[in-house]
Amino acid sequence: MKKWTFSLLTLALVLVLAACGSNNAKNDNPAAGNTPAAENNAANTPATSEPVKLVVGATVPHADILKFIAPALKEEGVELEVREFTDYVQPNVQVFEKQLDANYFQHQPYLDEQNKQNNFDLVSVVGVHVEPMGAYSKNLKTAEEIADGAKVAIPNDATNGGRALLLLEKQGLIKLKEGAGIMATKADITENSKNLKFIEADAAMLPRQLEEVDLALINTNYALEADLNPVDDALFIEDADSPYTNILVSRPDNKDSEAIQKLAKALTSPDVKKFIEDTYKGALVPVF
Repeated sequence: MKKWTFSLLTLALVLVLAACGSNNAKNDNPAAGNTPAAENNAANTPATSEPVKLVVGATVPHADILKFIAPALKEEGVELEVREFTDYVQPNVQVFEKQLDANYFQHQPYLDEQNKQNNFDLVSVVGVHVEPMGAYSKNLKTAEEIADGAKVAIPNDATNGGRALLLLEKQGLIKLKEGAGIMATKADITENSKNLKFIEADAAMLPRQLEEVDLALINTNYALEADLNPVDDALFIEDADSPYTNILVSRPDNKDSEAIQKLAKALTSPDVKKFIEDTYKGALVPVF
């Protein structure tokens, strides 16, 4: 009886030791699922990341350029939402208030003036294209036909109004005070040999003024919206080397973000250059 009891105790001890050995072997086995190596492999497995969304405000034709690059940006992990505006005020307000991530519609002198006037701190990210301002008329075919006392409509904002006056000066129709530059106003006109009568209006309204004036100086985006082709329809137009490059604008806190930089790169790609040249045929001129 004692022998059987001793044998049974011995067998039980052997089984316990075998089980412990099996557990230790499992813990030492690098193929086991709960090893540090397995945990590291799991940590290094890339998770599927959600695309980053960018909301960008724009006028036409800027919005069309943004829509053109949206598919390429999506492949880069950036989902682009384009919000179209018909004015020059709200796109900057909404970027500053973080309702938009960026905007694309303006040139640097206009941005500088808006920052100063509204205490904004918006910044340029990259320059994309120039939109030469043109002079349009319903009745006149050439600048030589502009009569004495003609009514001329110009934008009522500081920088675009000055830009219009500079273009008129370049045509020899007026003369401005020396150094007036982009901020020129009617008060800076020193010579007006044809006694031109100036009417100031919101830039977006100028195409509608064509029925009421002899000449209107219109920004290209609003000309295009009114089915005016700057190359074919303008009596005269700024040179292609115009300094008023249209820029992508954002805030200091997101200017250098990966998504904004991807947007900037896409806007200055060879594909966009070809799109602008093929689509607008000189009405817009890439600067890159």
